[in-house]
Amino acid sequence: MDLGRMTLMILVMAGITYVIRMIPLVFFRKKIHSKYILSVLYYIPYAVLSAMTFPYILYSTGNTPQSFYTAIIGTVVAIIASISKRSLLTVAILSCLAVLIASFIIV
Repeated sequence: MDLGRMTLMILVMAGITYVIRMIPLVFFRKKIHSKYILSVLYYIPYAVLSAMTFPYILYSTGNTPQSFYTAIIGTVVAIIASISKRSLLTVAILSCLAVLIASFIIV
């Protein structure tokens, strides 16, 4: 890839990032008092992060049906551990162990 094309790509990405961050400043000049809009704006980052990572979670252990089931088991363990108010490190370790054990059992 040549330097001009890379520079153009970086400038386009910077422009898009700037526009996305500027839109709320243009449309919401006054303080937002609506509890509904505040709650929607509060949960948008979590929803976007979930939508971006969840498809990868399902195929993180491979593309075979057996690996799909191990990914589901790891996801369920991670959800249960996070609902139980475990720390992020504990959730990650428990889900990895669940996938490891499930891969030995299912295969």
